[in-house]
Amino acid sequence: MTKRTQKAVNLMIDGSGPEGVGPARGGRGSQSAPVRVPLPLMGVSQRLKTRFRRFLQRPGTTVDLAPLEKLLPAIEAREADLEQLSDAELTEAAGRATGYEEICAVGREAARRGLDQRPYDVQLLGAMALLSGKVAEMATGEGKTLTATVAAYGHVRLGNGPVHVLTVNDYLARRDAEWMTPVYDLLGLSVGWVNEASTPEERRAAYACDVTYVSVSEAGFDFLRDQLVTDLADRVQPPLKTAIVDEADSILIDEARVPMVLAGAVGGEQDPVHAAAALVRGLRKGKHYTVADDGRSVAFTSVGLATVEAKLGGIDLYDAEHVGQLSTVNVALHAHALLHRDVDYIVRDDSVELIDEMRGRVAQRRRWPDGLQAAVEAKEGLDATAEGEVLGTITVQAYIALYPTVCGMTATAVLVGDQLREFFGLEVAVIPPNTPCVREDEPDRIYATRAEKEEALVDEITRCHQAGRPVLIGTLDVKESEGLAAALNAAGVSCVVLNAKNDDEEAGIIAEAGAYGAVTVSTQMAGRGVDIRLGGSDQADRDRVAELGGLYVIGSGRHDSRRVDDQLRGRAGRQGDPGGSVFFVSLEDDLVVRHAGDTVPASPRMNADGLVTDPQVDYAVEHAQRVAEGVNHEIHRNTWRYSQVIEQQRKALAERRERLLTSDIAALMLLERVPEKAGEMDEDLLADVARTIALYHLDRLWADHLAELSEVREGVHLRALGRLDPLDEFHRSAVPAFNALVPEIETRTVATFEETEFDEGWEPDSSKLVRPSATWTYLVHDNPFGSELDRLIASVGRRLISGSR
Repeated sequence: MTKRTQKAVNLMIDGSGPEGVGPARGGRGSQSAPVRVPLPLMGVSQRLKTRFRRFLQRPGTTVDLAPLEKLLPAIEAREADLEQLSDAELTEAAGRATGYEEICAVGREAARRGLDQRPYDVQLLGAMALLSGKVAEMATGEGKTLTATVAAYGHVRLGNGPVHVLTVNDYLARRDAEWMTPVYDLLGLSVGWVNEASTPEERRAAYACDVTYVSVSEAGFDFLRDQLVTDLADRVQPPLKTAIVDEADSILIDEARVPMVLAGAVGGEQDPVHAAAALVRGLRKGKHYTVADDGRSVAFTSVGLATVEAKLGGIDLYDAEHVGQLSTVNVALHAHALLHRDVDYIVRDDSVELIDEMRGRVAQRRRWPDGLQAAVEAKEGLDATAEGEVLGTITVQAYIALYPTVCGMTATAVLVGDQLREFFGLEVAVIPPNTPCVREDEPDRIYATRAEKEEALVDEITRCHQAGRPVLIGTLDVKESEGLAAALNAAGVSCVVLNAKNDDEEAGIIAEAGAYGAVTVSTQMAGRGVDIRLGGSDQADRDRVAELGGLYVIGSGRHDSRRVDDQLRGRAGRQGDPGGSVFFVSLEDDLVVRHAGDTVPASPRMNADGLVTDPQVDYAVEHAQRVAEGVNHEIHRNTWRYSQVIEQQRKALAERRERLLTSDIAALMLLERVPEKAGEMDEDLLADVARTIALYHLDRLWADHLAELSEVREGVHLRALGRLDPLDEFHRSAVPAFNALVPEIETRTVATFEETEFDEGWEPDSSKLVRPSATWTYLVHDNPFGSELDRLIASVGRRLISGSR
């Protein structure tokens, strides 16, 4: 071991945070309170049938639909009478419905009149599953939007309103609200929607409706802003009651650990990362740095480190006084070597926009943590966007848990059934399709090299295109989609490209993907919320396309999640349409390289075209995908373990803030602590002054506490080098710090009160109680390489290994 690396290890082991005593680890997330409607008792034979049905059901679900299916004949029996009612009489009947049968019957009739669509039995089955507090798995094209409308109406009638329909983006929130308005009008319910551009007045009006459509991020940001108001009249969001989560697997699992952040401007922010970016820009892979096989970590070579230190004036980066510079240079190196334009992000309008790896679209208002965002901006020669001071934060998972009743729907829930149960206490109900799916899913075509795969992919697309069969190709990233489009154009195949660079055109592009001869190349975001109809949006060539086998979906590689693969497959074969799917894979694909390990045989059997015919390789690809899913699940679990203590503290402080905002406890405290001065003041003025001062200091100390916890979280992983549990160490620091918060709020409130002169014209500014002049919101994107200090540990560890050889 060199002297330098020994010094770094000593620094990391000894330089951890303070010690204390932490609580036991938290348990599972909050469980929704489903609506219970009495159902018929089951006899012995029915119980046996139920057990058999459960035995046959797919993994991840324990919900028996038989009791709900029994209600369908009674619902249908009500149709004739409801059809005879006038619109006004139907609205009146909608206001009297109290049970599942009445709710579904009236909802069906309102949809028939408002949209000229009669919901299928399976849609009503899905609505009843939502009313029972379940996640309904419904295949693509089965009408989830209308199902949610009936369920939202039902929740309001059963006393669980208002209802928030949480979507993945602003576009779907507005589209679905406007689309379903005729149905809600007939049901006597008000409906509104919120998007990023909505004013506070518009938000307040939308949330005052019986049903509000809003993206989960906008709803979370509104919650955070409401937590900082100093006047109750400024709040926009009413108490949370019921959430119907659209694309439930995406929001509840993929987005669950994403922190939503409300930030405020602070003065004097510096950007040392731009200088570091200039230092690493000329470094070469192999000579100055090495990249790990999994592509997730990078480390300087001795030559590279010496080069950087020389540019910094000959300093020792591993000396304790330069550890800050070492972290900054490491972040810059990660941005330089591991994050790639048009794969991990795009540059548009002089700003870096992150790409959501699960959906392939631009992740709106999202940024990397730990200085990585500024490092990428510096790499691209752009001004660093201000990160600001965090005033409030909550994860998507913690926000959803605030709703007493949660239910959801998606096309792919069973594969994450265990996680839905673990984190939310939710069960999955698999709703059968109205028409059986006849899509033909072919086995994977696995090739030895990426070049052979890409050549075979172009050949297959060309063959289908010449026959007129529409093809939708799902690629793994923007760069691959543009490369494939160029190869197809060179082969004489015209195509439309849909990726993160033009995601605002998604609905129009994807609606025509089923047209005769259409070739659509997309990242995995394609089609979410938009149906692909055979023959094009007008279905002019439907029969012609159906005879060719329908839409053919091709995946250019396996994703890290089987769910994403299934979502892509699900674009074909909607509502009984013919269709097909196949995935092209190579042994050089990132998924296989990172996670297949030694499960890939050294010399697999293959034909002359490089097509692998070895069953062991099929197993290796499936194994790699399961490993990737396991890694993501463990990350989710670990993130939630850390988030729980912060969320418990946020809730405790929020309760205290609510009491300060809605009562005179601050004034009573001052009367007790400073009786002479407080007793001389007008009662109303004292209440206003005390409330304003106490709220300011509570919010100020909470922001400081969040900053401290962020630093603790970064440094606590170093304790692992001393064989200590990082989570336990995090608790040891977080709990005592929070316990000191409430007394400090009172101490500072009293001090400010004592040193300030008050009169009828008093303003908070005169007491230096100045809040941020500007606030903004963003989401924290997962750091793909771990925390800053995780990366530092990895770097030191690799240097230790190389130094011992």
